[in-house]
Amino acid sequence: VSLIETEGGKAVGLCGIDGAMIKCVKKTDDGFDYGFVGEITEIDPAPIEKILEEDYIPVIATVGIDSEGQVYNINADTAACKIAEALHARKLVFMSDVPGILADCNDESSVIATICTADIDKLIKEGVLSGGMLPKIASCVSALDSGINKVHMIDGRQKHSLLLEIFTSNGVGTQIVRPDSVM
Repeated sequence: VSLIETEGGKAVGLCGIDGAMIKCVKKTDDGFDYGFVGEITEIDPAPIEKILEEDYIPVIATVGIDSEGQVYNINADTAACKIAEALHARKLVFMSDVPGILADCNDESSVIATICTADIDKLIKEGVLSGGMLPKIASCVSALDSGINKVHMIDGRQKHSLLLEIFTSNGVGTQIVRPDSVM
């Protein structure tokens, strides 16, 4: 919040447990205990919409709460996708410290400009998508399936990367689209 405000923006910090904005259940897979890690069951977009209506940028701490009042940590990528779904967003942009999805993880110039969801299984088999990228990609596919038009992954270190990705024909990162969106 303070960094956004330092740059002249207006931001408000929200926490997923504020007003039970992020509802969840304890995450369990095959009996494995993840501790206090939750899976989202519902997003209440009203607090976010109120902040947006007041022309503030919401900065959301991704923790959720269950029906008993227990607080859980939520994967930030998953939360971003679920929040975008709840807001009926047209686009979702992930900014990180890499230029996009790379064909070769050792070569930052090997950015894959467009990935169609139909090609994801092939990219997983080839090892292009692996490790921590798998839950992010799964969340992106879910977001696309919910009606979001495109998901972008761009390098936040690059000046004007958001504008270059969205408003140029080639972009600077990776866009993920459904098969019916490929041109």
